[in-house]
Amino acid sequence: MTDYKKADFGERQTTSAAAKKAQLDKLKARLTSVDPDVVAARLATQAAREEREARKRAERDAKLEAERAAKAQREAEEAARLEAERLALEAEQAAREAEARAQAEALEALRAAQKDARDARYAARKKKKRRG
Repeated sequence: MTDYKKADFGERQTTSAAAKKAQLDKLKARLTSVDPDVVAARLATQAAREEREARKRAERDAKLEAERAAKAQREAEEAARLEAERLALEAEQAAREAEARAQAEALEALRAAQKDARDARYAARKKKKRRG
């Protein structure tokens, strides 16, 4: 059997540089070659991705618009309900005020009638005293 020939440092360095250059040339050759099928596949993939994103964006926008419309409707219903409650409270308060005014007028009329009756009794007593 023959002895293995040990390469010195310079030979190893030269061999390594040559291998690196060969790999680099091979990579450059792959990168510069344009395969129309690969390009078409990439373009199709990109178009499909953009279409999916556009569809998702449209769905998201539609969902947001529907939520905004629902929120606006709820707010309008709430505003209408609050306005109805406010009007009902105002009507109730107006009715209470009218009832209080009516009671005050009735009390005033009663006092006036009582005063007239008292004045009539006083006048009758005076008249009776003078005749007497």
